[in-house]
Amino acid sequence: MVRIGVMIGPERGDTARKVTRMLDDIEWAESAGLDTAWIPQIPTDLDALITVALMGTRTSRIELGTAVVPLAAQHPIALARQALSAHAATGGRLALGVGPSHHWIVTEMLGLPYDKPAAYTRDYLEVLNAACHGPGPVDVVNETFTVHNPLDFGPVAPMPVLVAALGPVMLRIAGEQADGTILWMADERAIADHVTPRITAAAEAAGRPAPRIVAGLPVCLCKPSETDAARERANRILAEAETSPNYQRLLDRGDATTIGDICVAGDEDAIAAGLRRYAEAGATDLSVRLLPIGDTLDDLRASKRRTREMLAELAKELR
Repeated sequence: MVRIGVMIGPERGDTARKVTRMLDDIEWAESAGLDTAWIPQIPTDLDALITVALMGTRTSRIELGTAVVPLAAQHPIALARQALSAHAATGGRLALGVGPSHHWIVTEMLGLPYDKPAAYTRDYLEVLNAACHGPGPVDVVNETFTVHNPLDFGPVAPMPVLVAALGPVMLRIAGEQADGTILWMADERAIADHVTPRITAAAEAAGRPAPRIVAGLPVCLCKPSETDAARERANRILAEAETSPNYQRLLDRGDATTIGDICVAGDEDAIAAGLRRYAEAGATDLSVRLLPIGDTLDDLRASKRRTREMLAELAKELR
């Protein structure tokens, strides 16, 4: 069994129109029967947790996840307060995805240190987990934080915390202290040989349940003759992150060298087979980044519509 979800936003465009488009997208995702929707948090766009809370007003069932909130941008108590508020606003449907981010965001954009991201994540999670299991006092002292903070509210339902973990140390931390991991730039072999065994072993050793493994990947429904064009488009519009050393090391764990190699493209049978391979590798959840192709705006809209319809059908088959 694998849960099928869709990545929603951010996209270029006017902010007011973007909000409307994202709300339309989440209404479609719920009506189509998808299990989850994942909202990226990137430095130049809308706040993911506020977006989740807003999407909660238009939905009643679908799980809403952040993918992912960078930890360095705010204190863990502040993040816990914001996450618990969004969780309550959605009736307990938030999956909080967090991560240490990358040097080019934390240091070059925010001007903050990025010396020991794994150690920082470990210490941050200690505070965040304590705060998210309230109500009650949060008393945590570790190498990074000294916190003595009361909280008078807690989660309205269990709230999974997922960590963007790519390397061995981060996967161990995610297995020990979180409910799973959220991936990008991981192909089937990287998941099967690197991610799944490491995070599963860490969770088992810590006495935790089997972790969720959320694999993010571009998907394009197209003719077999158009698969090269789909992968080229993926490389053109999604390849910026490949320059990150974190992602480069993850790519080295698998067979892919670019995001285009990871893109699942082709007809319905090819896409179904591709998604099954990810499930067989250990992915419990798929976060699909719809990748329409075409020469005109009308072509792109039609391509997106066809891919959506196919994804809704596959979600039923792969459950």
